Amino acid sequence: MSQRMRYFILLMLINLVVVVIYLIFENLRRKEKYASIWMKAGMMLLCPVVGPLFLSGSFLLYKLFASQGMDLSDVVFSKERTDTLQRPDEDVEKNMVALEEALEVSDKKSLRTLMMNVIRGDYKHSLSAIALALNSEDSETAHYAASVLQEVLNDFRTGVHERYRLCLVEDEKQAENCIHLIEYMNPIIEQKVLTDLEQHSMAERMDEVLEKAWILDSQKISSTMYEKICQSLLDVKEYETCGKWCQRSMKQYPRALSSFTCQLKLFYSCNDRDNFFRVMDELKESEIAIDNETLEMIRTFM
Repeated sequence: MSQRMRYFILLMLINLVVVVIYLIFENLRRKEKYASIWMKAGMMLLCPVVGPLFLSGSFLLYKLFASQGMDLSDVVFSKERTDTLQRPDEDVEKNMVALEEALEVSDKKSLRTLMMNVIRGDYKHSLSAIALALNSEDSETAHYAASVLQEVLNDFRTGVHERYRLCLVEDEKQAENCIHLIEYMNPIIEQKVLTDLEQHSMAERMDEVLEKAWILDSQKISSTMYEKICQSLLDVKEYETCGKWCQRSMKQYPRALSSFTCQLKLFYSCNDRDNFFRVMDELKESEIAIDNETLEMIRTFM
């Protein structure tokens, strides 16, 4: 046997001893998973010298740098929320105007740029303003607005159809599905971008599904939900049905401002002065704080 072969066998034996010592040490320490231990041992066995040196070097670097204690003096663990005040961008704010006013711009290039910027952002809550662009003298701007409205309304109709099918399934989640459908429909309905016929049909659909939820579990219907259905029915002049929900809201939430405002809006729309002032007197006698919108409505009617 040559001297090189002896050195090689000796090196293999030393490497084997290192692997055995590593296995015994890690099994006694029991800080790593068995799969990780055997994987490292296999690497050292298949890669003599290089494997043990690599793992030893990694262990030393970890001990020198990564295992040092962290300075947490600047870290705040308080659960109290803080408001971060940022300096406004004056250049951007100076160039911002209401979309309705911007549509009056006569420069076609600027108007088209405006519409493209609106489309790139979150435009689902600006559909009523975008609908005004349908009457723009610039055909390109009107085309942009029509494309956006068509896309959103098609998705809305499909979503209503799918969610309505869930509302018809009689299970433990039927009431919740009905309420979720109302929450899905309201952001589009309140912007009044549908045709009069479809707006009326959607309001009736909201009344139908909320009626199901009220029969199943009226406690799941919030005062805000009552306010939404009342406003949707008022918009299509379904005064009798709106009165039904106003009464239910007052019965379930007698101390909520929305219960009074729904009735005030109903009687205001019907021009029923006697009931309007009756509800107004009841509101004055209660301890409920009145907001500016309600005060303005009272001033207008008086």
